[in-house]
Amino acid sequence: MRRHQSRYALALALLAVPLLLAVAGPLFAGPAGPRAISFATGDGHWLGTDFSGRDVWRQVLLGGRSVVLVALAATGLAYLAAVPLGLSAALTRRAWLEEALMRPLDVVLAVPSLLLVLLVAATLTPGPAGLAVLVGAAAVPDAARVVHAAATEVAARPAVEALRMQGESWWRTAVGYVARSLRRTLAADAGIRLTGALYLVATAAFLGVGVAPDAADWAVMVDRNRTGLFLQPWAVVVPALLVAALSMGTNLLFDAALHTPAEATRKGGRG
Repeated sequence: MRRHQSRYALALALLAVPLLLAVAGPLFAGPAGPRAISFATGDGHWLGTDFSGRDVWRQVLLGGRSVVLVALAATGLAYLAAVPLGLSAALTRRAWLEEALMRPLDVVLAVPSLLLVLLVAATLTPGPAGLAVLVGAAAVPDAARVVHAAATEVAARPAVEALRMQGESWWRTAVGYVARSLRRTLAADAGIRLTGALYLVATAAFLGVGVAPDAADWAVMVDRNRTGLFLQPWAVVVPALLVAALSMGTNLLFDAALHTPAEATRKGGRG
């Protein structure tokens, strides 16, 4: 029990600062002041200045919302497509339809997600909303395979056959029983998927996809300020730590949520 609670506490501690900055930071950022010398410290800039002389603390306050919102939107869009697709393939009794739904995803899955995002972005030049769609679409094949594999096992249960014999609708069978049985599986996958989305969004922003080169974005800050790392490290270290804390905290939180107190007690007894 104590180990379970400490895991929750660590996850919440890691998430608290980046989420608070992402949600409330822009409200306290204030107006942009006059630009100072690049990569300087002091003179009222308690985290120094960035590559263009802007206050780093103000950029930190402004830079989290885009990363968090795009990653959350991408994860939601991925499941919005993957869950119906996986359930349809698992519950159909037509082998050819299952193959038609799942095999094209294997082709897309062979292409690395970052490469897929960069290839499309090179043609369309997306903004933040477009980046969310791209990252979400890149996650659909893998998420759909997870849903399909888990739903296939549930669909083979006698309860599903009984629902079919009673004439229950596809919606009630798929959503009312099969999808409800997948809650723990989907919760576990969501933690991994959100962490992956954060990584992909941050990497894409680092490479200049979906954001302006001088945007107030944590990933962009790491990229644009790395040339002055040894002159003024806070412009790189602070946003990098915030992205890392967000990813680690998300993973730990979902992992802790999937362990019941009884399971945590048993593991603690064995330890």
